[in-house]
Amino acid sequence: MKLVILIAVTMMTGVQSPKPKMQVVTAVDLNRYKGTWYEIARLPNSFEKDLVCTSANYTLRPDGRITVVNKGRKKDKLSNEKSATGVAWIPDASAPTKLKVRFFWPFSGNYWILALDKDYKYALIGEPSCKYLWILCRERTIDDSTYNMLLETARENGYDTNPVIRVSQECN
Repeated sequence: MKLVILIAVTMMTGVQSPKPKMQVVTAVDLNRYKGTWYEIARLPNSFEKDLVCTSANYTLRPDGRITVVNKGRKKDKLSNEKSATGVAWIPDASAPTKLKVRFFWPFSGNYWILALDKDYKYALIGEPSCKYLWILCRERTIDDSTYNMLLETARENGYDTNPVIRVSQECN
């Protein structure tokens, strides 16, 4: 009997509740989205380790794709700027806010727009595995209430926001 109870308890504690279905915004106007966005915060990742003053610039191409140029500086060597150029595209016209982005062929990643200001002043970017998350803004800073609202939106989409780091944009 004790063995049956132990197995039942083990099975019940091992069952995890499913992640909530990730919600993306319904539409994006790429002409309004293009331009420079500053990275306000992110989940830590290997390709941006120790980078500050990070930004992304999006340029529309004649073929309908988007050129992406990400830039940043090592926090211990601000004079040394690093950049990476990639391409983004909408793989499914019925889901225009679920983009793909590629920096190194043949690998591509998801770039899902989880929140977008009606005036295109800020955006929350994520992807289905919840490993990557960015808060972007047209300005180098964002007010606390907007920042906290975006973190809450991330949590509602299944993200653990405890590891999120704020990114310094002070690199004069």
